[in-house]
Amino acid sequence: MTALSELRRASASELARMLAGGHRFDPAELAGRTYAGVSLGLPHAIERLTWVKFAKAFARDPATGRLRGHNLRVLQDGLDRPWRPRERNGRPVVFGHFEVVSHRGGVILDYRRGGSPLRPAALLRDPLVSLSGGSAELLLGRSLIALGGRQLATPSFFALLWPG
Repeated sequence: MTALSELRRASASELARMLAGGHRFDPAELAGRTYAGVSLGLPHAIERLTWVKFAKAFARDPATGRLRGHNLRVLQDGLDRPWRPRERNGRPVVFGHFEVVSHRGGVILDYRRGGSPLRPAALLRDPLVSLSGGSAELLLGRSLIALGGRQLATPSFFALLWPG
């Protein structure tokens, strides 16, 4: 299994190779889980303006049975500290709603299906692969922008770690 510290040190080309060589996994394993997320591949100046730590929560929609999810903002207090949600008015701050879809045998987080198609995030598609031999314990993803039938790679990769 690839350690988080190795992923943080990896170059964009190394992360792209890991993503291309990753393992398929059963998306049903995501249901009911909240993963600790870590941004990868972004310059440190961008990380300071945005975040390094975040979380992704997954759940089945009781009305449709579809697997959906959202991102949670977490306190930026170091990777050696627990992931604790940021709150506003006593409630976790959530953003970036998506639907988990299978596409050509792989798993994609589709932000277009997560809410209003007029949001800028609706252009995002995040392919996910397993780095732990096909289990959903350690996942690697990358944010792609869907424009005009094409998917353009961004420099933004991320790891999802199941803390359970």
